[in-house]
Amino acid sequence: MSDRFDLLIRGGMCVTPNGIGEADIAVREGRIAAIGSLATVDAAEVFEARGLHVLPGVIDTQVHFREPGNQHKEDLESGSRAAVLGGVTAVFEMPNTYPPTTTRAAIEDKFSRARGRMHCDYAFYVGATPDNVGALGMLEQMPGVAGVKAFLGSSTGTLLLNEERDIAAALKAGRRRMAVHSEDEARLRERKGLAKPGDPRTHPFWRDVETARLSTERVLRLARAAGRRLHVLHVTTEEELPLLANARDFATVETTPQHLTLAAPECYERLGTYAQMNPPIREARHREALWRAVSEGLIDVIGSDHAPHTREEKEKIYPDTPSGVPGVQTLVTILLDHVGAGRLSLERFVDLTSAGAARIFGIAGKGRIARGYDADFTIVDTNAKRTIENSWIASKCGWTPFDGMTTTGWPVATIIRGQIVMRNGTLMAKGRGEPVRFIETLNSG
Repeated sequence: MSDRFDLLIRGGMCVTPNGIGEADIAVREGRIAAIGSLATVDAAEVFEARGLHVLPGVIDTQVHFREPGNQHKEDLESGSRAAVLGGVTAVFEMPNTYPPTTTRAAIEDKFSRARGRMHCDYAFYVGATPDNVGALGMLEQMPGVAGVKAFLGSSTGTLLLNEERDIAAALKAGRRRMAVHSEDEARLRERKGLAKPGDPRTHPFWRDVETARLSTERVLRLARAAGRRLHVLHVTTEEELPLLANARDFATVETTPQHLTLAAPECYERLGTYAQMNPPIREARHREALWRAVSEGLIDVIGSDHAPHTREEKEKIYPDTPSGVPGVQTLVTILLDHVGAGRLSLERFVDLTSAGAARIFGIAGKGRIARGYDADFTIVDTNAKRTIENSWIASKCGWTPFDGMTTTGWPVATIIRGQIVMRNGTLMAKGRGEPVRFIETLNSG
């Protein structure tokens, strides 16, 4: 092969649709141009990957980067820096900002803010409210928009869509897959008194299993009636899983590394409000049920639900403390540690963090190592052993609930559209992120 390429990734163990095996990958103009034994090709740059695994670029489909409105916690630059340092090549950013991302102007503002500042590729959700239901069908068709996100129970921010008529109207208003935070608002209000001041261990009693189950049962019923595809975010309970298993014709399922790794009450006793998130970390039976759902194929994707808050905010007295933890930077190493422990195969890791996202959301040209696809790679050392430390966290919040945890399997390089953006823990190329393209909106503009 005499053609000249921009980049050659040589000698890595590549996870492709054909399985795991040693291969070289050649890149030209940001896309994968050849895969195989390419020892004689000419390339402007060579990445020696022997001893490493080359994975499709990891896509984190749930992050909160807090801009605009709360840039003291995070912004698009710092959040995307954390992403690429952790091996993440693209993110879907959530709409519960100030102001919330609920209008064309707000969406355009986010894309303007991202341009030249975000280090990974990006898409933005539009938030559903009772007031913008009529516009959702148009807004979800904007290029770079990941779809509609609805908060069915109150969480961080002001977005809420809790009345059944409004949920039904939003489901009928568009055609792309709609993502939901599924907690029952009426039950949350009824049980608020169970959140005992100063005791974050009561968080999963306030926001209990039935709060999640009721909401998920209702939204599945409404989505089926509307003929709308649905994506249920951060599922946490054993009781929701049979409902979701009976809705596989139209519903997909996400869980998070936190809910697969931590368990109550231990996490609250050790971390206090630093373990507080919505929906909550629950007792170990739910964690084990989620792992069964992973092994049975019921979980389609894992998102970090990266949701940073400052130490000062987190150290107030519960329940006057915000819910959410950072996670985009630790997503890859936490899951690779589970791979090393035998809970997850490397192929399933790829399905949950790359191929699953592409399949669920119809991402154009990403999610697998295949000729013609974007040259996005998360290159990892599955044998590297390190301790996660707060000092490594690039998020403005400066902490992680996994501080002090030793994990096996770490990202070595993040390559986005053929550009080496992170290598050995160092940011190599700044502000090169571009909007993610979606099959359903390729002709929109």
